[in-house]
This record gives sequence, structure tokens and C-alpha cells, in this order.
Amino acid sequence: MKRYICGFSLFFAVAVLSFFNAPTAYSISDVYKGNIYNPGILKPVDSALKVKVGDVAPDFTLKAVSGETISLKDYRDRKNVVLSFVPAAWTPVCSDQWPGYNIVKDLFDQNDAILLGISVDNLPTLFSWTNHMGVLWFPVLSDFYPHGAVASSLGILRSDGMAERALFIIDKQGIIRYIYVRDINMRPPLDVIIKELEKLKEAS
Repeated sequence: MKRYICGFSLFFAVAVLSFFNAPTAYSISDVYKGNIYNPGILKPVDSALKVKVGDVAPDFTLKAVSGETISLKDYRDRKNVVLSFVPAAWTPVCSDQWPGYNIVKDLFDQNDAILLGISVDNLPTLFSWTNHMGVLWFPVLSDFYPHGAVASSLGILRSDGMAERALFIIDKQGIIRYIYVRDINMRPPLDVIIKELEKLKEAS
């Protein structure tokens, strides 16, 4: 019965998110109209990974919009971690991607996972941008200075100074278990995140 309920929750969450967030770069919520910079279609991938599945994730410490200082090691032995890198504030895909994760917070909770949103933008920019999104349940971190240092350590800093649209799923022991770096113009599929988190929960 529990498996059925979880399966239904996943189906419902994916259906809602799919409806709310079309995958193209041109589905922009009304709240942002007039404030979004559209860079056009970007080169899908413009970097070379420096890590692989099975590697220990490089530790980092970044400032959050909330004023906290957060390190990856804070979650060691406590939580699975999903790092969600987005290229830039006030751009089309990014401005709908993170609010969409609010719909599925329960699925992260069920799989002992925390989401960390990371951008190379500075804190004032991220503060203003995320305020337009409403309340996000996860920390939003600035990888601004040294510019893109965390993105660079993973090999996802693009030649224009933005990060790739990337996901890294890291287990409670700090090992990278999944990497998603594909087309920057598209949102990562939610069902893949949940499937990978469920694998970690089953393995533990």
C-alpha cells in the first residue's frame, strides 16, 4: 500500500510539474513578465566535467540568500544532497525551474534528501530574484566569489562565466551518485531526480 501511495505521489507530482513547467526556454510565468532577460538559444553544453560518478564530491562553503553559510559537509551522514545549478538569475528556464521544486518537497523528504540551489550570481541579485519566486523550501547559494569556484571545481563553468544547468546527486557518504549535464536550454526531468533518490534510499 505504501509503495502504491508513493508511486501515486510521484505520478501526481510529475504530472503537475510537467503541466506547470513546459521544458522549453519560452514558458515564462506571468510574475516575471517585463523582468526576464532572454539570452536566446545557447550552446547546449560548453564545459568539460572534472568529476564522475563514484568520486567524492568536492566540499564547498557558500553564502545563502538567507544569510546562512552552508557547507556540503554539513549534510555528511545526515542527508542525500541534490545540487541544482542554474546558469543565471532573471532568465527564462531558471525562473520557472526552482519554483517547480516546491511542488515536490515531500518526495525529497521521503528520500532523506536536501536540495541546494546554486548560481554564480551575487547575493543581492539572487535575493531580488528569489523574492519574485515566493518562498522556496531549499537554500539558494551564491557561487559568485571567487567567481564560479564551485562550478569550476566540478567542471561545469561555461566559457561565458555562467554555470551549466546541472544536477549532482550526492549520497550521505559524500559520493557522487548521479550527474546531469545536458542541454542548458531545457529543464532537467523531475522523474530522474526522484528515481535516483529512491535508488539511494533502497541501497541504504
